[in-house]
Amino acid sequence: MSRSESPTVVLVHGAFADASSFALVIPELIARGLDVVAPAVPNRSLVGDSAYIASVVRGIPGPVILVGHSYGGAVITVAGVEDNVRALVYLAGYALEEGESLGELQGGFPDSDLAAALVYTPFPIEGSTTPGTDASVRIDKFPSIFAADVDPGLTAVLAVSQRPLAAQAFAEKAPAAAWKTKPSWGLVAGADHTINPDVERYGYQRAGMTSVEIDSSHLVMLARPERVVELIEEAVQATVHRPGPGPRAAR
Repeated sequence: MSRSESPTVVLVHGAFADASSFALVIPELIARGLDVVAPAVPNRSLVGDSAYIASVVRGIPGPVILVGHSYGGAVITVAGVEDNVRALVYLAGYALEEGESLGELQGGFPDSDLAAALVYTPFPIEGSTTPGTDASVRIDKFPSIFAADVDPGLTAVLAVSQRPLAAQAFAEKAPAAAWKTKPSWGLVAGADHTINPDVERYGYQRAGMTSVEIDSSHLVMLARPERVVELIEEAVQATVHRPGPGPRAAR
């Protein structure tokens, strides 16, 4: 198979995490013969973050499968309109409608435990006298809210190495909804305390995407990496012409 035909999986992390949250998924995808890119999302604004991921996608030859976790789901909803994106995969993520913000989607459902555990911190904005505001999760609340079923030692590291999300990202409206034109898959984390699972279910159902639900915390890529890999592989096989997984990928 030529490089132009081989799919690249672009893994887009969410708020309060970074690309290392895919550490258990990436080796399995590579073992299946897939090229993988896991960029660092700035987490400054929905429009800006989506533009950055779109630029990454445009630089990749051949088809792309965009995978977004949590806030990363909102990012791929916008960036996924790029011509070489063949499919979208949402992991405990936000599937926004065009013209809808994260706050508006969440506002239709009861708050998760995250709402009461957020910490807001000012940060400087170059060229402005008005600071921005970062949102992060209280370190002592991080394990139970974000990753209750992940190794406690690892969770302790994740708690103190969070990548905050600028508060303005919650209010920005999505300028596009790629799921309207691209095949999409969604995974609901049934034991999610970061995003109300009903928010995930609603977004996926509204988009008419193929969805599955598993008993997992929000950080599903570390809690249930095998199921995440299977869902990504399903999207790849359904949308990109390539041989099926060999014995190494069998479950």
